[in-house]
Amino acid sequence: MNALHKIKEILMKLTGYLSVLLFAFMTVIGTYQIVTRYVFNRPSTVSEELLTYSFTWMALLISAYVFGKRDHMRMEFFAQRFTGKAKLALEVTTEALVLAFAAIVMVYGGVEITKLTMTQVTASLQIPMGYVYFVLPLSGLMIVFFSFVNILDLVQGQKNRQEEK
Repeated sequence: MNALHKIKEILMKLTGYLSVLLFAFMTVIGTYQIVTRYVFNRPSTVSEELLTYSFTWMALLISAYVFGKRDHMRMEFFAQRFTGKAKLALEVTTEALVLAFAAIVMVYGGVEITKLTMTQVTASLQIPMGYVYFVLPLSGLMIVFFSFVNILDLVQGQKNRQEEK
């Protein structure tokens, strides 16, 4: 279990650093785009694409990061009505549904769309669209891993509470 937590900690740090770098990159590119558009009156299509794809990558990586911290959106008003085993069952079910969605839609679907779009190139950057879509299965794998660890933590926490009684 400790090995899983170490891996999770490393993934969380890497994702956090990468997200900060992407945000800084977007700030620089956005500033460049504003200058070229309004000062030189020559808009840059490359910067437009870079901003769009960087934002997509950042949003999906931050989503995975948030799932790793278990800070994702929940209906707390509903969850607060439960206690004990019912609350544990609700939390585990929620994590399992997130895991299933990430595995099926983000990982499987993301791999399929990435393979499908490797022959298409972006308009300005001329790179395969598959590189842009690669973040979908990547963030999906992270969410699957984080949800799995979260489920283990929930179940382990419940066992520890029962042993203390």
